Amino acid sequence: MIGDLALRFFLGGLIVSLFAVVGEVFKPKSFAGLFGAAPSVAIATLALAYAKQGPDYVATEARSMLLASFAFAAYSAACAALIRRVAMPAWLGATLAWSVWGAVAFAALWGLRLVGSSA
Repeated sequence: MIGDLALRFFLGGLIVSLFAVVGEVFKPKSFAGLFGAAPSVAIATLALAYAKQGPDYVATEARSMLLASFAFAAYSAACAALIRRVAMPAWLGATLAWSVWGAVAFAALWGLRLVGSSA
């Protein structure tokens, strides 16, 4: 248990550092932050899952991460639209945008199950 956590921290830190280096090389500099956190943790998590559970489990996890990224993109767009166009406070726009995240996430889950049941 502790060994897995230590390995995850090490892999996550290593991959974050690699993404930060890539971000420093390319313009704009915001790439370092954009690619630094979530992809690094996802790659480390998938690598550990592959070692423990095998490729089928990792495929399911990666598919789930991909669908979650669409839900997060929809949340971000809704949040930005509410705050800029409707001119509401950021905390309220972010809170209301969670409903968009939930709708997209559940629609993706429903669609995935629908496709999986027809195969």
